[in-house]
Amino acid sequence: MPSAFFLVQFFFAVIIGLYFLNLLRNQSGNKSAIEKESKKELERLNELKSISLTIPLSEKTRPQSFKEIIGQEDGIKALKAALCSVNPQHVLIYGPPGVGKTAAARLVLEEAKKVQHSPFNYQSKFIEMDATTLRFDERSIADPLMGTVHDPIYQGAGPLGQSGIPQPKPGAVTKAHGGILFLDEIGELHPVQMNKLLKVLEDRKVFLDSAYYNSEDSNTPKYIHEIFQNGLPADFRLVGATTRTANEIPSAIRSRCVEIYFRPLLPEEIGIISRNAAEKVKFSIEDEAVEIVKKYASSGRDAINMIQIASGVVLNEGRKTLTKKDMEWVVESGQYHPRPQSKIAKAPQVGVVNGLAVVGPNIGVVSETEATAIPTDKGTGKIIITGIVNEEEVSSTGRKLKRKSTAQGSVENVMTVIRKNCQIDPRDYDIHLNFPGGMVVDGPSAGVTVATAIYSAITNKEIDHRIAMTGEISIRGKVRPVGGVVAKVEAARLAGCTKVLIPSENWQDRFKDIGIEVITVEDIQEVIQHAVVKEQIEVASMPVNPMMIVMAQGLDSQNSTLS
Repeated sequence: MPSAFFLVQFFFAVIIGLYFLNLLRNQSGNKSAIEKESKKELERLNELKSISLTIPLSEKTRPQSFKEIIGQEDGIKALKAALCSVNPQHVLIYGPPGVGKTAAARLVLEEAKKVQHSPFNYQSKFIEMDATTLRFDERSIADPLMGTVHDPIYQGAGPLGQSGIPQPKPGAVTKAHGGILFLDEIGELHPVQMNKLLKVLEDRKVFLDSAYYNSEDSNTPKYIHEIFQNGLPADFRLVGATTRTANEIPSAIRSRCVEIYFRPLLPEEIGIISRNAAEKVKFSIEDEAVEIVKKYASSGRDAINMIQIASGVVLNEGRKTLTKKDMEWVVESGQYHPRPQSKIAKAPQVGVVNGLAVVGPNIGVVSETEATAIPTDKGTGKIIITGIVNEEEVSSTGRKLKRKSTAQGSVENVMTVIRKNCQIDPRDYDIHLNFPGGMVVDGPSAGVTVATAIYSAITNKEIDHRIAMTGEISIRGKVRPVGGVVAKVEAARLAGCTKVLIPSENWQDRFKDIGIEVITVEDIQEVIQHAVVKEQIEVASMPVNPMMIVMAQGLDSQNSTLS
């Protein structure tokens, strides 16, 4: 009997031993297989690393110093002031694509690290993300911006997951802790993500949630308790870049940031970038070829791409010089369109006035406003406005925007105001007001332009073609301040104007050395005195028609992007 008992025990011992031996062999086999597969994949990875193409021209020409960022001296100065201080600020950078917003932010952080009083140091990181790729996930399974929690049911949760413990994974806001989080195209961020970001900016930490977290679970590691209860650190400075206009960005994020504007590149600056790009690829370029690039490239990136394609053509043909013919072929094959360029008329005209508009961040243009006034039978006149539509599609930064126009309704209101408040009946004239090229009516600063055009049309007096103007006009004929004046003055200078009329309240000392005479005006009479060709004007007897002033005020309320 005892021998039978020992025999059974021996049998089970053998079985158990064989079981564990088999497990050991399997583990050894698995380890060997893993090592073999790992070695094979490592060889493949090294093989991939050994394959390398030449560096793209866009990467070669990426600015490595502030001198290489062309045309943005004011923007860089403002960016340094915001970030290289004792108390760095959150920043929003507005500007068209391809003008150096990202490169400037990177370089300013490196500059700040060298400043003794700056809180940034050698450990400060520059974390860059594109808001257009940050898709919002309502389930919060994946959130590269704020961070996520791998719950126990998450595939590949590992030993902690198998023990029922959720695992927090930091996002970009934590990775940027102590440095800068750069969000490109921040205007594309989902509203929910934007609200979460605002909360992080206030708390300087981010809190993560999980239905699987139990604060009383003693098996949960202390650091996970710390994360869920006190949050992950997220003390960084936000630098958001956008090609949108300021009024398209939520006011909540704007109120927490310093707003900085990068301007569009001038043709001369495009030429500098073109020559630098040609030099990088070791080609010479003809002056006439540079002129083609200046005419068609709207940004530094466009110029570099045009040089890249042209250099490929030249290389394939065994030449070393980029010619005018090469650039013309690039323009045709790439379907490039000429840059919008403002040009003034060659001589004074009746009813034609150079207005000033802003069509994007720091993008000013000169736009003609023209009017005719034909006397008609008493009380039978009418007003016609053309060049605007009820719904307009605008492209100032490459994106299509649809805006409602209120012009027709506003003019009807103006006609009523004129009949009630002025000692003149506008129906005594057939007035035709036109904005050539379909000007976007979206702001008040066309007031003085419209008033001057109508005055000229009624009195048949020519307006100086070398003068441009901007300003809102009140019902009392006073010229009120408007926005975007610096960009407008620069646009007038580039268009060939010799004088600019602006509201007195918009004066800045920088206008003293801007290269064009800037004249401040306070009322419509001053505007007329400066605008009408001198030999035609007699100020003392000038018949200023009240109708013009009130009509201009009404057109101001239409909101013209002459703003």
